[in-house]
Amino acid sequence: MDLQLDDEMEPSVALLYATVADTYKRLKLLVMDVDQEELLFKGANNEMNSIGQLLRHLAVVDLYWVYRFKNQPVPFGVQTEYDPLIDWTGQLPSVQNTTIVDLVNSYEKVQMMFRLECIKLLEKDLTKVVSYENGQTATIRWGIWHIADHSRYHQAHISLLKKLYRHK
Repeated sequence: MDLQLDDEMEPSVALLYATVADTYKRLKLLVMDVDQEELLFKGANNEMNSIGQLLRHLAVVDLYWVYRFKNQPVPFGVQTEYDPLIDWTGQLPSVQNTTIVDLVNSYEKVQMMFRLECIKLLEKDLTKVVSYENGQTATIRWGIWHIADHSRYHQAHISLLKKLYRHK
């Protein structure tokens, strides 16, 4: 087992990108057998975020990173396609009238945009500082690492939801 480096990228960028690509591949394998009811399952007491919500959340967060790397705001049309990051109550928005295939395909588009941005990055760009949440800043290097780390974090939640759903 090894990370697959993209030869269209600078070496350090390729290594960081490979962590994201590998994590995304694992996520797709994790959710490929999820049915519609399981996609919307929120735990025994309806107290958790569903797999659908987590997939949409990951796509939206990664989308925001793509535009941070571009130093541009997310265009309104793109924002409306991916829904808000959080709803008016501060929670992850619910997902309705969608399927696992739709959510994965939507996330796939973000991953393709992310790859195209990484191809453009030079080694020196990794230390470039971009705006982050709540007025904070982060380097592009940290942002790429964070995308992979954030996905792994929520994959643990998805695994738990699958276990709870299948043993209810």
